[in-house]
Amino acid sequence: MVVETTPEPKEKMRTEDLRAWFGDVQALRGITLPILERQVTAIIGPSGCGKSTFIRCLNRMHEVVPGARIEGRVLLDGQDIYGARINSVRVRRHVGMVFQKPNPFPTMSIRDNVLAGLRLNGLRPSDSGALVETALRQAALWDEAKDSLDRSGASLSGGQQQRLCIARCLAIEPEVILMDEPCSALDPIATAKIEELLHELRQSYTIVIVTHNMQQAARVADWTAFLYQGELVEYDRTDAVFTRPRHQRTEDYITGRFG
Repeated sequence: MVVETTPEPKEKMRTEDLRAWFGDVQALRGITLPILERQVTAIIGPSGCGKSTFIRCLNRMHEVVPGARIEGRVLLDGQDIYGARINSVRVRRHVGMVFQKPNPFPTMSIRDNVLAGLRLNGLRPSDSGALVETALRQAALWDEAKDSLDRSGASLSGGQQQRLCIARCLAIEPEVILMDEPCSALDPIATAKIEELLHELRQSYTIVIVTHNMQQAARVADWTAFLYQGELVEYDRTDAVFTRPRHQRTEDYITGRFG
């Protein structure tokens, strides 16, 4: 009898000895971490541990902060995104970002919000209508918005606005999606919709999510990395991190003893 085995996911991104500073303040201290293809990786840890800094380094947004710098390497399909000839705008097309608070452009319609990322990159799709529909369907917003595409994006509820921002990210066809606490400003119903969406998106995208919510990390992530004071303490499959942590600091954090 032939036993079928599920192949191990391959690396999509990888950080190697990643160090980051804001001026003289060091935020990340030598983080080496694989990010596996078409998997959800959760980044957890107490406030100020470097979670948001870490994911901002993954698409070169850290460098836009005055005085910020990094050392080490960030690889995307084996290529260092900080290489001398690598264009940061092109990097952000391949590695998209969804922020903590929904940030649709209030003066733009729902339709134009979806297309905004493409236009900012100087791209003009041949069939914008089909692209808008595809992105909104992927973000599970099409049925709610299809009859009001000319309305302001700001007219949507908070949860709908966050899904609109996800649609805007998806429209540029990234390979990796970064999410910085995407549910922190949402109610439980809207949060559940975003989590359900993550389960769908992992079929096509590599996802990295920062979250303070331990239950959310356990529900949505395949892999979990625990950061503390800018260092990587533990990285493993999510079920192992939450049920069989290898480090006392990890157990103390996930059981609520600090953080």
